[in-house]
Amino acid sequence: MEADYIIVGAGSAGCAMAWRLSEAGKSVIVVEHGGSDAGPFIQMPGALSYPMNMRRYDWGYQTEPEPHLDGRRLPVPRGKVIGGSSSINGMIYVRGHARDFDHWAEEGATGWSYADVLPYFKRLENWHDGGHGGDPSWRGTDGPLHVSRGSRVNPLTRAFVEAGRQAGYGVTGDYNGYRQEGFGPFDATIWKGGRWSAANAYLKPALKRPNCTLIRAMANRVVIENGRATGLEVTRKGRKEVLHARAEVILAASSLNSPKLLMLSGIGPAAHMAEHGIDVIADRPGVGANLQDHLELYIQQAATRPVSLFRYWNLLGKGYVGVRWLLNRTGPGASNQFESCGFIRSRAGIDYPDIQFHFLPIAVRYDGKAAAEGHGWQAHVGPMRSKSRGHVRLRSADPAAAPSIFFNYMSHPDDWEEFRTAIRLTREIFAQEAFAPYRGDEIQPGAEARSDDALDAFIRSHSESAYHPCGTCRMGRADDPRSVVDPECRVIGVKGLRVADSSIFPRITNGNLNAPSIMTGEKAADHILGRTPLPPSNAEPWIHPDWQHAQR
Repeated sequence: MEADYIIVGAGSAGCAMAWRLSEAGKSVIVVEHGGSDAGPFIQMPGALSYPMNMRRYDWGYQTEPEPHLDGRRLPVPRGKVIGGSSSINGMIYVRGHARDFDHWAEEGATGWSYADVLPYFKRLENWHDGGHGGDPSWRGTDGPLHVSRGSRVNPLTRAFVEAGRQAGYGVTGDYNGYRQEGFGPFDATIWKGGRWSAANAYLKPALKRPNCTLIRAMANRVVIENGRATGLEVTRKGRKEVLHARAEVILAASSLNSPKLLMLSGIGPAAHMAEHGIDVIADRPGVGANLQDHLELYIQQAATRPVSLFRYWNLLGKGYVGVRWLLNRTGPGASNQFESCGFIRSRAGIDYPDIQFHFLPIAVRYDGKAAAEGHGWQAHVGPMRSKSRGHVRLRSADPAAAPSIFFNYMSHPDDWEEFRTAIRLTREIFAQEAFAPYRGDEIQPGAEARSDDALDAFIRSHSESAYHPCGTCRMGRADDPRSVVDPECRVIGVKGLRVADSSIFPRITNGNLNAPSIMTGEKAADHILGRTPLPPSNAEPWIHPDWQHAQR
């Protein structure tokens, strides 16, 4: 088995690269350990809580005990299926804020400023605004990835945006366009009522070409000869074999598995690899370091009227939703139900939003358990730029062993202040007149949780990952010891090897990570092909004119 390029991982970035490289006439082998994405649990947006809790589609990873969260081990779902995590995620589409990418460039990721990446976001998108506003000149309309908006028929969905306006915040027609800050409609990777994953958008069309092949196998290590990656050792159908790359091996295996594969291949912190008996090829202390995530809480409010999705939270209701979706891809099952959102700044002196709200017109958890109180609503809220950093390490030299994942959540004192502020600002929004016709008691944290100590206790026991891990193969200058890849995604110290997925992010972006991960695959493909990058944009995004002195 031989090809010009071997891509490890059929996830968000890997699928995009497979499409672009094969489009350019290169031969590509995509290696994916997971299987098919067929079946209603993945393809039906309303069923999103199922695939991320199914061993068939998820690697089943957990964190090490997190010392600042009562020693809890948190689940870390990652897609083990074609499409990767874009096949099991919440389908929320957030590019990130312009300042996120400008920060990347300032950190040494030259050529990845907002002006540089905006053309790639536009290239990948096929945006459908659904009549909810926004300036189409900021968006792409003929890319492979369909991005749409929900119907927003639920009155709670509209009340949330109005409550944000009543609280003194701005309203934005498109947080992915000119203005992120404010309240407005959510974008989703949903098309014609179905999940539009990276597999549907990129991989399946690419596999119709004779020069693109998908192999189901477990990647064991990159084969490196005389300082150059020449292939990939895999276990397929119980047997070890080596796939040969004529040009390059590209890791797109996630921010957890890409650093693991580098370390198994002898690239990473020398002392750590030596502990596991792995020969050191390149001593890169940044491999597995700089692990980041978004942590969030569900602020839940009971509803006094039967307006929430709780009416479908029974056998009959779920049956109705499922049948209606199977028949014609309509009804509640055709939406991820995240149809309104907000991005705000926690205080004056911060130049762009550092708090995100996902609004949901039901009080429910990611594992699909509804609040016993019945009808209600919730906002998922948390700080966007935590200063805490963790790491990914090898548990053993056995490629089949799960990596050791330690986020070190809430280890920075600023995280606590930011989180308490996020809770209090959410309560203020829920207290606005727009929610008055529906507002019952607060379900959680609960009205009695007012003091800093009470809120801290709630954060320790109830915060959950938003499932946005990134940063473990940091992109930066080649002479920066923290860097793992250079600004063209080439692994520093080894020829013929790149990493292109969310692990290369120097710092986590605002919001959900699927969109910037796909953009990474799109932009990396041009670097791999030796093409001149798309010309930079001169579009100027909105920043609050008085951000130094005003919080809203």
